[in-house]
Amino acid sequence: MNVQNIARQAEPSSGAQHGARIAVLGAGSWGTTFAKVLGDAARSSGSPIEVVLWARREEVAREITGNHTNTSYLGGVPLPECVRATTDIAEAVTDAEVVVLAVPAQSLRSHLTAVGEVLDDEAVLVSLIKGLERGTDMRMSEVIAEELGVGPARVAVVSGPNLAMEIAREEPTASVVACAEVSVAERIAALCNNAYFRPYTNTDVVGVEIAGIVKNVIALAVGICDGQRLGDNSKASVITRGLAETTRLASVLGGQLETFSGLAGLGDLVATCASPLSRNRSAGRLLGDGLTAEQVTAELTQTAEGMKSGSAVVDLARRHGVEMPISEAVVAVLEGTLAVDRIASLLLARDLKAEGK
Repeated sequence: MNVQNIARQAEPSSGAQHGARIAVLGAGSWGTTFAKVLGDAARSSGSPIEVVLWARREEVAREITGNHTNTSYLGGVPLPECVRATTDIAEAVTDAEVVVLAVPAQSLRSHLTAVGEVLDDEAVLVSLIKGLERGTDMRMSEVIAEELGVGPARVAVVSGPNLAMEIAREEPTASVVACAEVSVAERIAALCNNAYFRPYTNTDVVGVEIAGIVKNVIALAVGICDGQRLGDNSKASVITRGLAETTRLASVLGGQLETFSGLAGLGDLVATCASPLSRNRSAGRLLGDGLTAEQVTAELTQTAEGMKSGSAVVDLARRHGVEMPISEAVVAVLEGTLAVDRIASLLLARDLKAEGK
């Protein structure tokens, strides 16, 4: 297998490559849902594939393989017959032509050590992860490239309005597949294109990743507004100015402005900030109710990436001289240096200036 093989038959309607083996690392809600998306895409095209999920817990792996469900995360939603699971990363990754990464951002690097030992020399890595690595402030595609020594043509990113439960219920959604190599983005899009999941492609990996990262922090702010009983004007202002913060940071890093009016930008931000299914908005609401960051983490059953990546976002912005008052206020609440009942006056705290600045 090589990158050209992954790239061929790139039209979105072509479905999955016959006999392809795809590993999905992470059997949480989004990893399991994406495995279902891949399996359904293959079934609809008539091109069988094998999708191997890596699960941390043995009982989850047994249920996925034996019952084709993952009730811990997706209730009774049935998974395609081509999906099975294992607790052995090496077993999942060996001979896989595509390796999809759906683990928490802060543990990605440690998992890549095991991946690198058995990874095919030309396998494509696909990140579903929306976070920055604390300590390095690196995006997930950068962590993958550094840890595995792969070039940009072998790393793709999937982002957009990706509320897992809605997609698992086959409610129609559109998303973005970004890769520096257009043909690889098109091939990955073909692998996950089905009746309810419509991927679009672009080459703006930086913009797509930054949009997916910062929107989690903005969703925390919107959730805090909920917890503080602030109204829709406040939340609409935070969402709009949050998009401006995101765009400023991404532009400095080389992202493309058009990304932020699209699915990975505005689309993902609206979904994450508006939906009760959003983990980050739910975490923010608990913070707004007065819980500490530690209490919120204990309350949640899944990772809210904004709580983990927020400090890295602020650090990255400061290093590049980018003003991000909403993100800074959220991180101050998370770190316990700002009382949550004082956040309302700081969410929009910038000097008076024209709106586009």
